[in-house]
Amino acid sequence: MMTNSTSLIDSLEVYVLNNPDETKPHWVSHFIVPTANELLIKIKNKNGNSGFGMATSYTDISPIIKPFSNGLEDFIIGEDPFCPEKIYEKIFKLTDTRISSEKGWSKEALIRISAALDIACWDLVGKSLNIPLYKLFGGYRNKVPVYVTCGYYQEGKSESKLREELKKLIEIGHQSFKVKVGGLSIKDDAKRLEIVRDEIGQEKDLMIDVNRAWNLKTAIEGVKEFERFKPTWIEEPLRWEDDRRTLKFLSKQTSIPLSGGESEITTYGCRSMIEEDAIQILQFDCTMFGGFTNGKKLSALCELNHIDIAPHHDCFIHAPLVASTPAGRIVESFDDERDPLQAQLFENSHKMNNGWIYLNEKPGLGLEISETALKKFGKLVYKNK
Repeated sequence: MMTNSTSLIDSLEVYVLNNPDETKPHWVSHFIVPTANELLIKIKNKNGNSGFGMATSYTDISPIIKPFSNGLEDFIIGEDPFCPEKIYEKIFKLTDTRISSEKGWSKEALIRISAALDIACWDLVGKSLNIPLYKLFGGYRNKVPVYVTCGYYQEGKSESKLREELKKLIEIGHQSFKVKVGGLSIKDDAKRLEIVRDEIGQEKDLMIDVNRAWNLKTAIEGVKEFERFKPTWIEEPLRWEDDRRTLKFLSKQTSIPLSGGESEITTYGCRSMIEEDAIQILQFDCTMFGGFTNGKKLSALCELNHIDIAPHHDCFIHAPLVASTPAGRIVESFDDERDPLQAQLFENSHKMNNGWIYLNEKPGLGLEISETALKKFGKLVYKNK
């Protein structure tokens, strides 16, 4: 098949996005989450079509930048962005090659890069065809529910501070709230959840996120104690080393739906969670692994297995995918302090109102990066011309 040379990737820019403003650390059960630590990839072809994609990192981002300093661009420039499946496989499969070892390209780095590049390709495809990705992917609906993650552990965060935080989120219009637990005893976390339920009432949705802090015995105790809060789901309740199998055991001990998937590093890990009958809600992250190419595959797999998708992080990136499928349940958002990129990175963010995100009809992702925000948060680490 002949390919028009003007459609091939001709321009590549890579940025690191970090928050220059000091904020009080946001702890989950056993680690601090960054307020901004992302890779931004921008691509363009000679036709003038462009796209961008992002990759999220909770660890040092330096290894993810390194491949662009010693040759990875040679595997990207000249590729056809209208063939995202081919490009994704090409970059992802470098994880099993001699060249990646010789050049010091880590597996995690290549997985993150392949995800961001894949999203950029799909954005370019949508823009060149003048069609929003939510329609290109299936067009099931043009809006999706959204929840806000809150209740992080922070030094000096008193009961009154927690109540103040919740009141502000309610005033904004949020209808669903996800709260962190696992950093304290079950008894002490229950006291925090009592405050949350008291503030948001009984009608609004409450999700509980353990961030893999519990062993199975503690998890069984925890779900029994927390049933009285009527949680919509309990997220990643079990420690990493055997979580797929223990999730299956835990699901037999509770009627509360269990969710997970964000901590997997491949789509195969998510597939295993589904095969174990371990979860009712899958929370993969297209910006951490898989991109949209594999996000679409997981969405289809979930639909066929009667499992909802509720992707982790980056609500505006994930909204088109969630809106495209009957399996799409909800997306995750944050307040401006926890995630300033959500609030400032885009000139034309999809409208968020009263617990919903309404997708605009702009092509591709439907988003334009703010040059002001890019100057504030971004550092250019590679540009081919």
